Amino acid sequence: MKSKAALALATWFGCGYWPLGPGTAGSLGALAAAWALQRWLGYGMGWHAALAAVLLLPGVWAAGEVARARGVEDPGMVVIDEVLGQWIALAAAGAFTWTEGAAAFVLFRLFDIFKPWPVRDAERLPGGWGIVADDVLAGIYAAAALGAGRAVVINMVQS
Repeated sequence: MKSKAALALATWFGCGYWPLGPGTAGSLGALAAAWALQRWLGYGMGWHAALAAVLLLPGVWAAGEVARARGVEDPGMVVIDEVLGQWIALAAAGAFTWTEGAAAFVLFRLFDIFKPWPVRDAERLPGGWGIVADDVLAGIYAAAALGAGRAVVINMVQS
């Protein structure tokens, strides 16, 4: 591997090596990092979308580097895409409670697995973009669903 930094970022510091569902391990690693940032640094939920935006280009680069080095279009060990998508989904949570964290996790994983239009189409983009873009879109769908669900619940409680 030409770049240890690319491998570390692409596997989210080893989460991608988990043998039983590396994508799920990447999403859980994203939740752990988000919780730590919120708990210890006081980051609000919207910061997760900002962090995803900051890591987007490095993530695309790292995913592309690892894919080229492995000779595989979308290696399972690359989970930076799940991290970015999970953070986008989590940004729609009102607070980092176990219920909102679990909802963001489940919604993101569902949209990532089932890939509604145009999520699946984004996989056709070249290199690291094809690896990352579908998960970013899945995260946006999950954030929208979580936000809509929160609005319904808040409306029901206030009624």
